[in-house]
Amino acid sequence: MDSFLIQGGTRLQGEVTISGSKNAVLPIMAATLLTADTCVIRRVPDLSDVRFMCDILKSLGAEVQFEDGTLTIRAALIRGHGDYELIRKMRGSICILGPLLARLRKAHVSLPGGCVIGTRPIDLHLKGIRALGAKLQIQNGYIRATARQLEGTMIFLGGRAGPTVLGTANVMMAATLAEGVTVIESAACEPEVTDLAHFLNSMGARITGIGSPTITITGVKELHGTQHEVIPDRIEAATFACAVAATGGEITIRGARPDHFHAVLDKLIEAGVKIDQRKSGMVVKPTSRLKAVDVTTLPYAGFPTDVQAQIMAFMCVVPGISVITERIFESRFMHVAELARLGADISIEGPSAIVKGGAPLSGAPVMASDLRASAALVIAGMTARGSTKVNRIYHLDRGYERMEEKLRRLGAQIERVEGE
Repeated sequence: MDSFLIQGGTRLQGEVTISGSKNAVLPIMAATLLTADTCVIRRVPDLSDVRFMCDILKSLGAEVQFEDGTLTIRAALIRGHGDYELIRKMRGSICILGPLLARLRKAHVSLPGGCVIGTRPIDLHLKGIRALGAKLQIQNGYIRATARQLEGTMIFLGGRAGPTVLGTANVMMAATLAEGVTVIESAACEPEVTDLAHFLNSMGARITGIGSPTITITGVKELHGTQHEVIPDRIEAATFACAVAATGGEITIRGARPDHFHAVLDKLIEAGVKIDQRKSGMVVKPTSRLKAVDVTTLPYAGFPTDVQAQIMAFMCVVPGISVITERIFESRFMHVAELARLGADISIEGPSAIVKGGAPLSGAPVMASDLRASAALVIAGMTARGSTKVNRIYHLDRGYERMEEKLRRLGAQIERVEGE
């Protein structure tokens, strides 16, 4: 397994360009199953998750070409069987269920595997699909879904931790080819869901209320091919903002959409980071008066759970006490023990992590447990004295396109060490 070797103590300086959004492109790729025509998707990040989804689409019979950030997909003749050996590699692949059912009136899709950051049930996905009139059976680890005709209806998708992002995507895609009108109440409002809705509308879908908690889908008989450019990755942009806040320096983050992660920028500004928003992106520079801040993760437009680990790494080097509370996933503090190996002073009390920051960190070997934990350990390693080795960075490769190359261009001393 590959790892990162980091020599800490370097300030970041320069420009970085944000890649297309991983969380937006995966359901958009699944949505191409709704038509037999060719779809062209641009600004696609070259990530392992994207490659996995390409393999899944190919296994279903689609023709897929991926070159220079552009995906060309033609799902003319497809089958409705999503195999476990592919789907187990990526939970997001469950979003093929809705498109397959809508297009073929049947789907046989493996249940996704477990997740280190906690239970991530798909009960709301199944609730929404059932509400559209599908018959569902779960047998031998597979979801078997059939429907003579999907029917529009009113569906409430709120859950214990708020709206379901992929569940909203799944139901919205299925409803595009249903008869009548479907109204999704307590729909997820994330920019990635909005991007999917715009993609579907460009295919001929009739979706209104985009970006709001109430989405209305008027079913159509068929969808057609289209071209689309994926939104920039707000989590990658937030990660680089947290990185320069922790290391010092000044960077220009090009292509970022500040309106997609206001909650993160608000906390960084409160902590003493100067952010100059411009049309092309933003300039991020920490001041000399940094202070600890409290953070609580919430559904959009609140502070995203996908940035919780990164801002914790920043708080580790800021003098003072911060309380970081996780309200989305119950087990998303796996990075705490690894940050402690670098010298961080963090204690867990229920859903909160209490960070006593300001003491210098020192390099050590650490183990990444998930995608965003990997990014946090990289940030911490860049601030630590000496050498830090971040192992199992295959997690990081799922969501960050050539992260080490981008950081090196900003002056970081980081290199990829191939598997031993």
